[in-house]
Amino acid sequence: MIRPTKPEDAEALIAVANTIGFEPNELEYLSKILADYFDGSSRDSFWITDDDDKEGPVGVAYCEPERMTEQTWNLQLIAIRPDHQGQGRGGKLLCYVEETLKARGGRMLLVETLASFERTRKFYAKCGYEEEACIRDFYTAGADKIVFRKVLNSD
Repeated sequence: MIRPTKPEDAEALIAVANTIGFEPNELEYLSKILADYFDGSSRDSFWITDDDDKEGPVGVAYCEPERMTEQTWNLQLIAIRPDHQGQGRGGKLLCYVEETLKARGGRMLLVETLASFERTRKFYAKCGYEEEACIRDFYTAGADKIVFRKVLNSD
């Protein structure tokens, strides 16, 4: 079941990010922004949880508006626990994010990934995203950032 994130999901969602390879400093940052979300500091962003009936949270998405734009959003995190990947959960979670943004008047969604993450790039292309940019050496020397975009509402 895909649903808005609740405070009691926080530990499990950080664990999901850990299982897909987030570094300790990145996990710490995610914990902070999740805490900010629940205390009301982060009003415009939203978190979504993929909750398996038997195992609890197995997936997460985090989205925030791009400052100084007209309804452009960034998908900052989408992750499914590895033992639940390949079941269509990521596509359903992304679709839920898109529908949530459309309902809020969202115009465009941007996502970024490492150029070396071929499986992730194929996932976004399969979901209707177009590769918009490559920023060479963004993360570190040799680690390029690829930005994908999808128009949600063209009005």
